[in-house]
Amino acid sequence: MHNLSEYDFSKVPDASNMCFGIVVSEWNSQITGALLEGAVKTLEKHGALPENIHVKTVPGSFELIYGAHQMTRNDGYDAIIILGSVIRGETPHFDYICQGVTYGIARLNAESEVPVIYGLLTTDTLEQAQERSGGSLGNKGDECAIDAIKMAKF
Repeated sequence: MHNLSEYDFSKVPDASNMCFGIVVSEWNSQITGALLEGAVKTLEKHGALPENIHVKTVPGSFELIYGAHQMTRNDGYDAIIILGSVIRGETPHFDYICQGVTYGIARLNAESEVPVIYGLLTTDTLEQAQERSGGSLGNKGDECAIDAIKMAKF
């Protein structure tokens, strides 16, 4: 397992002339808030201006698809990042949400002119989500920001 926050800074393009949309789920806000913080800090570290980082919230992870779709329709975004966290429970709800979001974001990427970066944590436990949102395994938000910059430059 690699640390999600470790990367070669020199291989990331300058983001000073880029505009980013971020859609973040309110569900599991302790986790998604940390993902958002990581993404924003990393975008800014690579030159993105705060006024060019637009954040919208949605109630849950399934709604990330709608939020991202609305942002793809708004001219001006170079890339969009979705951030959410689904933690396995005792029912199949986890599987339906994870599959639905994955399919929806894949479809948006196939049909849109704007890359949509997949930042949905799908973990078995809260501890695993914490490890991937600023804990021992880094922050998936950092990784998504780097992916967004690189795909915007693609």
